[in-house]
Amino acid sequence: MCGIVGYIGKRQASPILLDGLSRLEYRGYDSAGIALLNGSPDVTIIKRAGRIANLREAVGELNPTGSAGISHTRWATHGAPTDENAHPHRDQSGKLVLVHNGVIENYQTLRDQLIAQGDTFESQTDTEVLAHLVGRYFEASDETDGQTRLRQALQAALAKVKGTYGIAIMHADVPGVIIGARLGSPLVVGLGDGEYYLASDVSAIVAHTRDVVYLNDHDLVTVTSDRYDVSSMASGGGAAQVKVSRIEFTADDADKGDYEHYMLKEIFEQPQSLRNTMRGRLSRDDGAAILGGLNMSPQELRSIDRIILSGCGTAFHAAMVGEYVIETLARIPTEVEIASEFRYRNVPSDKDTLQFVLSQSGETIDTLAALREARRKGIRCLGIVNSVGSTIARESDGGCYIHAGPEIGVAATKTFTSTVMMVTLLGMLFGRIHHLSSADGLEMIDELEAIPDKIASILKQTDKIKAIAQKHANAEGMLFMGRQANYPVAMEGALKMKEISYIYASGHPSAELKHGIIALVKPDMPSVFIAPDDAVFDKNVSNIEEVLARKGPVIAVTTEGRTELERLTEDVIYVPDCPSYLSPLLTVIPLQLFSYYVAVARGCDVDKPRNLAKSVTVE
Repeated sequence: MCGIVGYIGKRQASPILLDGLSRLEYRGYDSAGIALLNGSPDVTIIKRAGRIANLREAVGELNPTGSAGISHTRWATHGAPTDENAHPHRDQSGKLVLVHNGVIENYQTLRDQLIAQGDTFESQTDTEVLAHLVGRYFEASDETDGQTRLRQALQAALAKVKGTYGIAIMHADVPGVIIGARLGSPLVVGLGDGEYYLASDVSAIVAHTRDVVYLNDHDLVTVTSDRYDVSSMASGGGAAQVKVSRIEFTADDADKGDYEHYMLKEIFEQPQSLRNTMRGRLSRDDGAAILGGLNMSPQELRSIDRIILSGCGTAFHAAMVGEYVIETLARIPTEVEIASEFRYRNVPSDKDTLQFVLSQSGETIDTLAALREARRKGIRCLGIVNSVGSTIARESDGGCYIHAGPEIGVAATKTFTSTVMMVTLLGMLFGRIHHLSSADGLEMIDELEAIPDKIASILKQTDKIKAIAQKHANAEGMLFMGRQANYPVAMEGALKMKEISYIYASGHPSAELKHGIIALVKPDMPSVFIAPDDAVFDKNVSNIEEVLARKGPVIAVTTEGRTELERLTEDVIYVPDCPSYLSPLLTVIPLQLFSYYVAVARGCDVDKPRNLAKSVTVE
């Protein structure tokens, strides 16, 4: 959650900071603020509750100057979204300013101690406590070098706190210096020519530089206009090993273009994002998938007799699809664990267990915790992520990038389908190792390569799906039903509806309808049935008829050619034919568009749904 942007160099900082915050607004949009150093004895702070536009207006009115600054867009944890609780926060002297992502778990104890020592606080946040603590260590130090003094004060303060953080600080008595640190909350350093940047996400700074250093946990970075130094607090402050990485995408890739919302743009990008996920990973010579990033030999892969998939939210639903696909294609027992629960369970494992953690950002704190718990227990753990250079990518034993490109909309769309594609490639890889023939593999490759064009054909039904959405936009709630691999698609469709339209929705296996769910059926409670032409098509039709018999409206997603559903309901959306294990890649597309157009019809802010942020980096 939350977003940090910092700049130091020759240019005016405020336009750069505001632009970066706008690109990070998907991480939090309860409030925002900036702090600038301009060589005077004071630090200029401007902060406003609400969206970045409110801060931009205030900055425009005051027109502050300064070539060094830090800024923040907030997703509230401690304290309501108010001007006072917005970041940056000052210390008691008013000279030190700090922005923070994460949670200080022992802040109340520290706050009480500081109040007893005479400090007064202006906000209800945990972050202000950290600012005061750093300030006290700074004032108490007899170190004469300002940079060293500020760095040592931050290190001393961080030794006292429990929790997670991505931090940037400045001090009026140490002009021309920004110091950052991270533990559990991402922070990157952007490298420029006579200027440097700090950010919690590379999308904030990609318009200015594509060369970055991803900080590791316990790293501390000191940045001036002409250099940066990274040290490791874990090794007593010694120099840390750093690697300069290249951002794969451009600023244009992260722009909305001509689309009304990022979410709609990203839905329409799925034919290309899936091609990117498959690129270079299908071998017609072998009739197999090639996934070199797993860092495992054929012998090691062949020895795997159990797979665990872990994720949260949309990634969890993709993992559920993966369970079905891997067991279907490879016949390897596969189970799915909600990442937020995994580390609190004692999951049995042995040397032939392989775990995958799934995360779009590669920074999801619960999924990262699942990764660390798995490795602690000796389980080989691999990552499936979208963000190159993310923490999960760096800490896992190997894995695969899904290469979906930047996803700015809070509600995940293209990263869901790309993740499903990746777990399908895993199923193909393990299937070929065990019992699938090369002819089976070649047939799969044909089907996989046809998926992007099939999705493009579904997207041509946008007007029809929009009309159905407008028809049901005022529903009291919605039920989503699916079977086998389309049960998790039903859950994903319900999640999308909840996230962006605020309609209560729930996803269920169709066969569970009679086991309690049918009690909810009524005229203002539409049921969305995912009923492709598969082995349980007739069973789904029976469930549809049961809902209709109780005057419940039905929206059906089915395969082209199964026109019999038109006799039951006029709201039928067709998807092209494909093997049942690939159907989630197609059936989810109408559900994404359906939820999008319901939200638009209800006047919701699709890209910035209330109470949500894109990347969950706090527990």
